[in-house]
Amino acid sequence: MSTSTNMDPPQATTSSSSVRKADVIHKRVFGNRIFILNRPAAYNALDLSMIRNMTPQLQAWNESDLCKVIILKATGNKAFCAGGDVKRVINDMEQGEEQHAIKFFEEEYQLNHLIATLDKPFVSFLDGITMGGGVGLSIHAPFRVATENTVFAMPEAKIGFFPDVGGSFFLPRFDGEVGTYLALTGASLKGLDVFLSGIATHYVPSQRLPLLENRLSEIECDDHEVINAVIEEFVAECNRDHSYALGGNVRKSIDRVEDILKALEQENSAWSRETINTLLRMSPTSLKVALKQLRKGKNMVITDCFKMEYRLAQKFLKKSDFARGVNHLLVNKEKTPPKWNPPSLEEVTDIEFYFDPHGTQELELLNIRSFENYPFSRFSLPSEEEIRRVVTGENMSKEDVVDFFLKDRIFKIGVREKVLEVLNRKAILLGGQERLGWVKDERVFTNL
Repeated sequence: MSTSTNMDPPQATTSSSSVRKADVIHKRVFGNRIFILNRPAAYNALDLSMIRNMTPQLQAWNESDLCKVIILKATGNKAFCAGGDVKRVINDMEQGEEQHAIKFFEEEYQLNHLIATLDKPFVSFLDGITMGGGVGLSIHAPFRVATENTVFAMPEAKIGFFPDVGGSFFLPRFDGEVGTYLALTGASLKGLDVFLSGIATHYVPSQRLPLLENRLSEIECDDHEVINAVIEEFVAECNRDHSYALGGNVRKSIDRVEDILKALEQENSAWSRETINTLLRMSPTSLKVALKQLRKGKNMVITDCFKMEYRLAQKFLKKSDFARGVNHLLVNKEKTPPKWNPPSLEEVTDIEFYFDPHGTQELELLNIRSFENYPFSRFSLPSEEEIRRVVTGENMSKEDVVDFFLKDRIFKIGVREKVLEVLNRKAILLGGQERLGWVKDERVFTNL
């Protein structure tokens, strides 16, 4: 960031009627700089116009010394952002406007990466449906605030696409195989579970969001630690009776399988049968590409993940179930799954085509910053890997481990519940002593 005193660039004066029609509204309130997604009738679905509205302003605010924190929120009472406007993308392809369709993904991924690499604190209020393109606008931010209204999902395989917007980076960095499960099934998480899973960094009741926004506007610095402390003032206590949707035996099932469908059939539980039925409704091509994409992304830096996804997007526009899925489910609103081609996992044999860079354009990002792990992960609940390192590296009891992370996270609400859920599932007492050991990881997803 520049060391000189930078002022916000002037914004054009608009009438109240034109502001209401803007697809993204900009606001300044003291040190706050606020984006408001404003397509409530379309569940704030992200299109190219909105991306072009946000990107240059975000770059300018990031350089402004008057800007202390950037907030992203949405109008309407249902959705934060329900995804990218893929109907328009497919329409462009059908009208012969391939380059315009490709441009959407190029500029979307540029914006996603820009959010991930900002100097200024960026806070997303996920107060409603948050899927696909909406995830890309929020998941890479250092502060992601869930409410009781939040519904998170990555349902791309359902429409014949793949989990993009950086999914190859963030999904394999969730605990265990949770990211793989969410990518393949398109399963949704709601409210408190969005926080407990690590998708959100904080859980704040929706009625407190205006108060939080006002409090943030009073801050006179752009220190991430200060922003985090302010948000923590508004969080809600975890409900002691709440059962995490992906915890316990469900989580053990998610983590242990190797040959996914075969293992689910052998388990023969209500959860496994439901998961099988879900997988069989998805595009077989999308499932196989997504699994390989996440395996590759686990060992890639964030810039390389976006570049890989840009190549995948171009290949999916040329050859995939994408148009078929969008037209069938989103345009015609059919209730049954599309007739995928190929129709079964066994018949999908050309996965390497999608990862071959031949014949694709290279993604040029807006800056060269990159990393292997998110630099502000300390503002989230501790990950399972962090807990494992403490258990295996120290001679500690269960309460010792909980106390360690409470102090490490400055007594963040939710830490105790998260650590105990992990320890109850993964830790064992060694030889009847108080000292903990760690259950070895079982097999992981490698095949469908």
